[in-house]
Amino acid sequence: MIVVFGTVALDTTRTPFKVAERILGGSATYCSLSSKFFYRTSLISVVGNDFPEEFKKILLNNLDTTGLKILDGKTFHYDSTFDYDLSKRISNKTELNVIENFKPEVPEGYEKAEYVYVGNNDPRKNIEVLQQFDKPKLTACDTIEFWIKKRRNDVIEMIKNVNCVILNDDEARMIINSPNLVRCGRKLLELGPKFAIIKKGEHGSVFFTEDVVFPVPGYPLEEIVDPTGAGDSFAGGFLGHLARQNKLDLQTLQDSVIYGNVMGSFAVEDFGIARFLKLNINDIEKRFGNYKNILNF
Repeated sequence: MIVVFGTVALDTTRTPFKVAERILGGSATYCSLSSKFFYRTSLISVVGNDFPEEFKKILLNNLDTTGLKILDGKTFHYDSTFDYDLSKRISNKTELNVIENFKPEVPEGYEKAEYVYVGNNDPRKNIEVLQQFDKPKLTACDTIEFWIKKRRNDVIEMIKNVNCVILNDDEARMIINSPNLVRCGRKLLELGPKFAIIKKGEHGSVFFTEDVVFPVPGYPLEEIVDPTGAGDSFAGGFLGHLARQNKLDLQTLQDSVIYGNVMGSFAVEDFGIARFLKLNINDIEKRFGNYKNILNF
């Protein structure tokens, strides 16, 4: 089982070409809907009683939602704007709402999960959740600028408590305080994880172990619509393939990085999670094959 703890959100995404208001989003949503193509995925999150019924059905039809709580109040809302090349995002508004005082609990049966991902939540809560699992094979975390600025020491403590840290390039530079991504990757490993992944948006990602630096370019796309959630979709593809193969050898890890990039490339082709609702495993395997052919020289 893969267990994902993170936000289920109502996102407002603004680009120069379109504005999508209060669509289904959130770190847990993207990651879990990505990983479920590969392996059984369970969700731990919270929404308010304003959460639309159609979104509940999407989650229920694709995931084990035993860990999804509905509380009185409003659902987490994130409002952001992308520039014309869709590479840089400005956070306009972050309304924590019901997640602010949410006390996450791992449901009975979830504690035996082999693979656990904690998304860009309050790092203290991520640590609390991680402590409720019984020796997973792999634990991974992410974070965002909001938490690095607000709870830097807690973010670093969270990283020390996982096997794998997955960050974008800006977040890695903020935490390590260095412009060089290779140096950032090395320093992240010194904090304790066995693996570090630095995502570079449309330019791909870099995977680090103590002995290996594995850079992978982004999958070439003709059109990018909405980059929101690409990083969490990457995490879902990465964890999903690892869980499907159930091993952590170098070849499987490298293939998993490519699957992560593949899932991120699908996520950006439409607003929100819309692309995943039209996707199947054959589409994924075909793009993975194309990707490996591109990388083979």
